[in-house]
Amino acid sequence: MTNNDVQPWEGITVILKRKVLVLALASVGFCATSVTWAATPPAGNADQSGQDTTQGSTASNTQEVRDAKAKKKQQATELGVVTVSGFAQSIQSAIATKQSSNEIVEAISSEDIGKLPDVSIAESIARLPGVSAQRVAGRAQVISVRGLSPDFATTLLNGREMVSTGDNRSVEFDQYPSELVSGVTVYKTPRASLIGQGLSGTLDMHTVRPLDYQQPVAVVGVRGQHNSLGRAADSSAFGNRFNASYIGQFMDHTLGIAVGYAHSQTPTQENQVGLYEPWQQVGDNWRPGVPAGTWFSDGIKALRRTGYTKRDGVMATVEWRPSESWTSTLDLFHTKATQKDTANQFEVNLGDYNGGYGRLAVTNPTINSNGTFTSGTANNIYPLVRGMYNSRHDTINAAGWKNEFNAGQVSIVADLSYSKAKRRELNLENNTQLVPAPQLDSLNLNYSGSNFSQLAPGLDYSDASKLFLTNTIYGSGYGKAPRVSDQLKSAKLGATIPMPDSVNQLITDVEVGINYADREKIKHQPEGNINVGAQGDTAIAPDLQYGLVDLGFAGVGKIPSWYVPGAVARYMTFAPNEDASYLVSKAWDLSEKITTAYAMANVDTVWGVPVRGNVGVQVQRADQSSSANVFNDSKPVGSQIERFTDGKTYTDVLPSLNLAFSLTETQMLRVALAKQVARPRMDDMRASLEFGVDKTTGKPGASGGNPRLDPWRANAFDLSWEKYFGGNGYVAAAFFYKDLTSYIYTQTRDGYDFSSLVANYVPGPNEPPTLTKGTFSAPFNGKGGSLKGLELSASIPLSMFTPALDGFGVLGSASFNDSSVKIRSPENATSVGDGPISLPGLSKRVFNLTAYYEKNGFDARISERKRSDFIGEIGNFNGARTLRYVVGEKIFDAQIGYTFAEGSKLHGLSVQLQASNLTNAPYRTYAGTKDRPLEYIEWGRTYLLGATYKF
Repeated sequence: MTNNDVQPWEGITVILKRKVLVLALASVGFCATSVTWAATPPAGNADQSGQDTTQGSTASNTQEVRDAKAKKKQQATELGVVTVSGFAQSIQSAIATKQSSNEIVEAISSEDIGKLPDVSIAESIARLPGVSAQRVAGRAQVISVRGLSPDFATTLLNGREMVSTGDNRSVEFDQYPSELVSGVTVYKTPRASLIGQGLSGTLDMHTVRPLDYQQPVAVVGVRGQHNSLGRAADSSAFGNRFNASYIGQFMDHTLGIAVGYAHSQTPTQENQVGLYEPWQQVGDNWRPGVPAGTWFSDGIKALRRTGYTKRDGVMATVEWRPSESWTSTLDLFHTKATQKDTANQFEVNLGDYNGGYGRLAVTNPTINSNGTFTSGTANNIYPLVRGMYNSRHDTINAAGWKNEFNAGQVSIVADLSYSKAKRRELNLENNTQLVPAPQLDSLNLNYSGSNFSQLAPGLDYSDASKLFLTNTIYGSGYGKAPRVSDQLKSAKLGATIPMPDSVNQLITDVEVGINYADREKIKHQPEGNINVGAQGDTAIAPDLQYGLVDLGFAGVGKIPSWYVPGAVARYMTFAPNEDASYLVSKAWDLSEKITTAYAMANVDTVWGVPVRGNVGVQVQRADQSSSANVFNDSKPVGSQIERFTDGKTYTDVLPSLNLAFSLTETQMLRVALAKQVARPRMDDMRASLEFGVDKTTGKPGASGGNPRLDPWRANAFDLSWEKYFGGNGYVAAAFFYKDLTSYIYTQTRDGYDFSSLVANYVPGPNEPPTLTKGTFSAPFNGKGGSLKGLELSASIPLSMFTPALDGFGVLGSASFNDSSVKIRSPENATSVGDGPISLPGLSKRVFNLTAYYEKNGFDARISERKRSDFIGEIGNFNGARTLRYVVGEKIFDAQIGYTFAEGSKLHGLSVQLQASNLTNAPYRTYAGTKDRPLEYIEWGRTYLLGATYKF
């Protein structure tokens, strides 16, 4: 692999290079210095009378503490009043959240009811400092915090951990309608009372609290959508979005109700060229015509994906406050999403296999200076025209009931929550070829890492009557029917106890509590061949045809498209199963029971300067187990499938410290220390494995998951300086350092105990005795390393400089990350190599910039988010995760709008035009070096035009 990335630390003098212990000592030293400073007032604050003030220092400090507490309480009260007035207010609210927090956080806030600053939650989150998004199907979907993959972050809804429709924990944010979310807080440092915290960060989505509003309000919005790639096959380029929300207060403002509904139907349009992995160095005459030692890919495809995603979401909140000492809140959330798409695909195998009709012959090959094949003509090939259909149905239901009581001066909170996610998929594949066989062709190839690679055939593939469903080199078809269920039940009881006067000058109160979470995830993945039925090879009838799609962007021309499920039902047989030896290990279930206890002291005092924060400890007790069927070929035929269960328990003690020093009225220095964990990936913890015994040595061996995994663990240090400008803007610089004491990656270990699987096994004739210990290839906890980063951010209203720029402003951030962690991922060697690789999800540089104007009802803004190359995670056809090198990208979005002012006949009406991915930025992946492309994808520009009416 070559890496041309500029190191993020070049030109930056980094003083803090020591380990966490040294940084912790520096923090303690700073605190001690602050205390000394408190004993000696600065010259500018000396008593002008010249009298000795030593006797009054204690009383003075006490009054300062009281004043600081009163001010903090007033700020909290002001934040509780919701005012809605556009993007500027959204910025101010987010700044207020950041400034008032005791932890290091980033926040986004809705501009109005049902209106986040961006089209999706993920896009808004991805504009925050230290946060980046990976696009899936053209949408920002999964989030990385501080250079770590989504596995290291957790997602909460109203403070409660959420389930996922994926195979793991990471939430797919496009399943949460932005119209139903009022804001998001990203905790970059944890506090002891934060349940469900992640290692890289914790993302907490919020819905509205109706009693925070002073009067009833309702909003209705509608938007039309268009994709610039246009219509293709049976799929329109148009979509729509609709939302409605109501917030009301009743019974003398003691009962509040909020309900919201959001619907969207989004077109799926995609152009793609993809090359087979791995790129490999061919030997002499491996691929006739290609010189030995050349890096060569064994296949290429071009496709137009068409379809749609439909999503309906509903939220409801009932908030009841019968007295000042009791508030009861019920939160309900439901979302249902349906995604259907078909990849209409032209594909060619270049691996010297065309079904037995002679060898590949490559003429006029071009090899670049890096030894990579870049162009030539491939002869004697037999292309396929394929239909790859995917249907996915996701449902998420969540409920939470929170009761807050005051028993004297003690505050008590009891919270019950439940969430469940379900996913059902159907993946179907049709394979056709020109008949009568063989219809051999020549293909002119021209590869590019910066544009669509070209694959121009010599024959015409546009006549559907000449393309038959037949037994190609990839069979006539294949199908899968994955199902996932994820359920989480949780109960929390906590109390906040005020401290007596003797200590409340330092510690205002103490929070204690316990949380119990019971989670179960189940996955099944039946699969099987799709075979041509009794009628034999056949063309697909006109009534199942959609028409031609144009692959001219790849030099192919037009190919047919058709209704794949209809073709399977009419002409083919499909009987998916889970019992075949190669499929048994794909089904598993996982159980986690996590008991969390915490104690945390809230600090609010004066050490020369006002200081607030918290110090505490969280204790997590995890009981994890997984069960799965195992195909054990050491058993007699008919009894080879057996149930296997494994797991472990462990306890983690997680201390944390957050201190915020108010250096001046507008400047703040934050220091944080914590021990952090992130629970392992769920598919890494599966009990399913492929097992066997070497009959020549008697040694057992297996590969699969590992239910005995410990979590990722890290020691973390954070330092942040923030300067605020009257609540309208700020600048900040933050440094973080994480010492990952362990990392999980696939390893092969000898001496693993397989006693439970070889029990009662009787060796056959002439076989040696069976050993109990053997070789196991699975995820294991291994060596970690360091992760560090520098984050610069600012929000600047330009009216600070001159009144002429009133209404103009900029938001920006730059993040620089680096890590010493190197892992091996043998299961992904075909795409990232078999050597050490950097952390998945880690971009060394991430930039965000937004310029805006908002005044007199008119608003306009343009935004850019940019990240450098990284290793991304995608799902392959086998349903397993695949890691690939992803080229860094720049995404531009823009919008303009107008809100009619009070007094206008149209008061309450807002109109808006939005554009996403203005430059149609491609998504590109590669194998090791960028001259060896894997995927080049364009999803087009998206335009939305709509109106919102509030009354």
